[in-house]
Amino acid sequence: MRRTTITAALAVVAALALTACNANSGSGTNTASTGTQQGGDLAILTSSSSVTLDPAKSQNLAITTLGLIFRRLTTWDIKPGQEGKVVGDLAQDAGTPSDGGKTWTFKLKPNLKYADGTAITAADVKYGVERSFAPELSGGLGYHKTLLVGGAEYKGPYTGKELDSIEVPDAQTIVFKLTKPFGDWPWIVSMPAFAPVPKAKDDVANYGKNPVASGPYQVDSYQQGTALKLKRNTYWEASSDPVRTGGPDTITFQLGQEATVAAQRLIADSGADKNAFGASFVPPAQLAQIQANAAAKQRLVTSDPGALAYLAINTTRGPLKDPKVRQALNYAVDKKAYLVAAGGTLGGDYASTLITPGIAGRVEYNLYPTADPSGDVDKAKALLAEAGQSNLKLTFVVQNDSDDLARAQAIQQGLARIGVELTIKPLDSDSWFDAVTNDKGDYDLTLSSWQPDYPSANANIQPLFASSEIGGGGFNLSRYSNAEVDALIEQARAEVDPAKAQALWQQADKRILTDAPIVPLIYTKNSFLHGSAVQNFQVAAFPAYPNYLKVSLSK
Repeated sequence: MRRTTITAALAVVAALALTACNANSGSGTNTASTGTQQGGDLAILTSSSSVTLDPAKSQNLAITTLGLIFRRLTTWDIKPGQEGKVVGDLAQDAGTPSDGGKTWTFKLKPNLKYADGTAITAADVKYGVERSFAPELSGGLGYHKTLLVGGAEYKGPYTGKELDSIEVPDAQTIVFKLTKPFGDWPWIVSMPAFAPVPKAKDDVANYGKNPVASGPYQVDSYQQGTALKLKRNTYWEASSDPVRTGGPDTITFQLGQEATVAAQRLIADSGADKNAFGASFVPPAQLAQIQANAAAKQRLVTSDPGALAYLAINTTRGPLKDPKVRQALNYAVDKKAYLVAAGGTLGGDYASTLITPGIAGRVEYNLYPTADPSGDVDKAKALLAEAGQSNLKLTFVVQNDSDDLARAQAIQQGLARIGVELTIKPLDSDSWFDAVTNDKGDYDLTLSSWQPDYPSANANIQPLFASSEIGGGGFNLSRYSNAEVDALIEQARAEVDPAKAQALWQQADKRILTDAPIVPLIYTKNSFLHGSAVQNFQVAAFPAYPNYLKVSLSK
């Protein structure tokens, strides 16, 4: 979990400026049309110069690139305006727990085939998971590595050993033995490492260049820095697939496309670009341009409010140890000014909870209500007086870019109204990450953003507030430690009944915010542009990215 937590955080931190500043809305529709046209050549314009195609090394979301090539045991049923659901993909359903949630059994659907026509078996899924433990294939999402019995010591199949906690009693059945009950295991097996890999076709050094496809598309050609082209897998059957529609005949990822240039191409909407969409957030200059272009505005699609942007308060530092001081900051922060710095109402919605929109079981509430989102200065001053504090001087570390600095200044000005003086300390991204995740914690406040790796409240809360995530690269930036909360987190993680688990996460959400280790600021929005021939282009609250699996083209 620790490695995955760090990686997810890094991805969000690196994109924070884009998430908050480039997430603007337009009048484009965000719903799929009825039916799916088959045919055409779709282009996806991405700033990435390479694509990691080995599932063991990938952190790819279930609804984006690798989801076109690989099926996993489960997958995400994601629709705008609805909470995400986990559903069977290769598996017939989302799994059956036993032994109190320490054992999970999955049955594969019948007649599943790879792109070469050979059968997909449970043994292939087992082997695919085992590969993810190999040091040669590091970098992928690794939630499962400490949850599987023996996973902490296992070094992958290239040592000649199997992982005994993954059992394959027959070709259609796979059983996982966990170290402890874990109710979110159906979500975990939707991650890239749970794609099937036929052992006979594995080449540790080269498998990622042309992997054996189980999804609707297979690799046709790949030139790093230039393009990845996918063609149909004729053995994929839509009738067995609950989430993919397999619309286009080919999909070409045009690599290394600078976001501004890509946006200009899509605004122009000429030639082959009518069949394209941008994988990157639309930059601010182009968003302003689009607002004045009626045709382009109809093709701009904005996510629902999603990832949480927040102010982390270091609970181990001086007066910040007092919950009343932290509660005062919650009342004093000028969220209206922050939202303006983040792009205005086009950049997100005001936040008040830890569980973000689009996550099942979320309940809307606000422990620190104010008559106006600019804050309640009198209430904040009263709490500081109760705590015996005045004229606080705090160190505020942020990333050294214009967007982060503008947001930090909005926080600085808001807190100055209650006599809190912030010294903003800008750091480059690597230095910032080290400063906020090391064991020292030499700062008072910092800004961050978080979108979980899968749509569960577990992934909202555990990485940011469990004591185990303090220092050592963990992302508990508030250094928040509460034994009662730790116990509640573990209880919720072990619960296999979704409704009961959600109730526990709701309880944890409010219990944590009562202690006020952070100030929730906004739920950010992301905007994407597509060509006029692109249909079924969907962006939901979680994840706030296009659902590649649904996109099709008009004839």
